[in-house]
Formats: sequence, structure tokens, C-alpha cells
Amino acid sequence: MSSKLHRAVNGPGWGEVLLGALLSLVLGIVIGAVLLVIKPVVTAKQPPKQPVAGTVYYVEGLRGDSMKARTALAKRKAFAEGKSVSVTEDEINSLAAASAAPVSAAKPGEKAAPAQSSEAVATGTPNVRIHDGALQIGVPVTVHVFGLEQKVLAQARGDFEKDGDVFTYDPKEIYLGSCPVQRLPFLSSYIRSKVLASQKIPEDIAAAWPKLAAVSIEGNTLKLEMP
Repeated sequence: MSSKLHRAVNGPGWGEVLLGALLSLVLGIVIGAVLLVIKPVVTAKQPPKQPVAGTVYYVEGLRGDSMKARTALAKRKAFAEGKSVSVTEDEINSLAAASAAPVSAAKPGEKAAPAQSSEAVATGTPNVRIHDGALQIGVPVTVHVFGLEQKVLAQARGDFEKDGDVFTYDPKEIYLGSCPVQRLPFLSSYIRSKVLASQKIPEDIAAAWPKLAAVSIEGNTLKLEMP
């Protein structure tokens, strides 16, 4: 009896049933993740006292003014010279804004247009918030797929751990839109490498960072201690 006739008489085998169930499960997970990614995040000035179940919130860190920018630059210089510093979220955000990519050049009499990215995933200027012993990083992300553009927010919360001889940011929670990607290992690794690790770090800070003896978060302050 041929395999086709056997299948027609006896129905699909266990292998086919299990494969179909597995594919259905994977498809369901992918569709569910996509729907959560594009589900809007609620931006708030303070965490809600009574959060709504199933809602993801984002509280933006303080943005520094011109005074904070000058203070941040002075601390950056001291850190690059090997001195211990303590920085606040508004000081960090001042440095992040100063390090953001410039807009594209324009001819005299024309307005400068923002630089266009050909990347499938383009990231904007990160925002830092320090609260409850954790450092939060929020990054606006624009995804380009098949000519369509979708803007979402990636946010991570965590602290710093020593990886070998260097302190690294270790997020305990990562969200892309409203999707908790820490529950999806393949997506979590992608967000770490494509969004968080891709942020541009000034050369002087990158050169001084491996020399750190300790990194800690106290209150709303990040303490960077040199030997």
C-alpha cells in the first residue's frame, strides 16, 4: 500500500500532528508578540499608584538644561582624567543629547533635513531615568519593513554587573513596545545587540570605562568610582 493510500485510510501520523501543533504554537507566539510590539505604551510623569493590568508604562527621565549640560561636561572631563564622579539622570541625558547624530547639511537658504537611515531598525537618542536602585534606558525605535514604517519604544531596566574585568549594563526587564522581550530569548538578544549595544558612546568615556573599580546606583545617582 502506498504512503498516500495509507495516509488516506489511517489519517495523518503522530509526527505530522505534532509538527502541525508546533507550527501553530510558534505562529501564535509570533503573532502575539507582534501585536504587543505595536500596542502603544502609556507615557506618564510618575508611575501610576494603581496600574492597569496588561498596560505597559514609560516614565521619561529628566532632561537637563544649559546649567546641567555644563556640569555634565565638567564631570565627563573629570571621568576621562581618571577621577570618580557621581552623575544624575538629567546630566546623563544632557550628554546623550550632545552626542546625538547631527542633521544632514543643507545648502544656503535651505532648511536642514534630518538624516535618513537605510537600516531596517533605526534608533533615536536614548533617555535615562534612575529610580529605585535601577537605571532605565528608553530608546525610540523606527522599524522599516516592506516599505512600511512603525515607530515603537524600547525600554530596559537594570543595574551594572562585572563581566570579566569590565562593568556592563545588565537589564533585568526589556520591553519593545508592550512586549516583554525578556521572555523571548531570541528577541531579547536581538534588542540587546541592535538597540542597547548600538548606542554611540563618546571615545573618552569608552576609554576610561574599563578602568572603573566600582559602579553603583544610590537613590537617583549613578556613582562611578575609579581606583
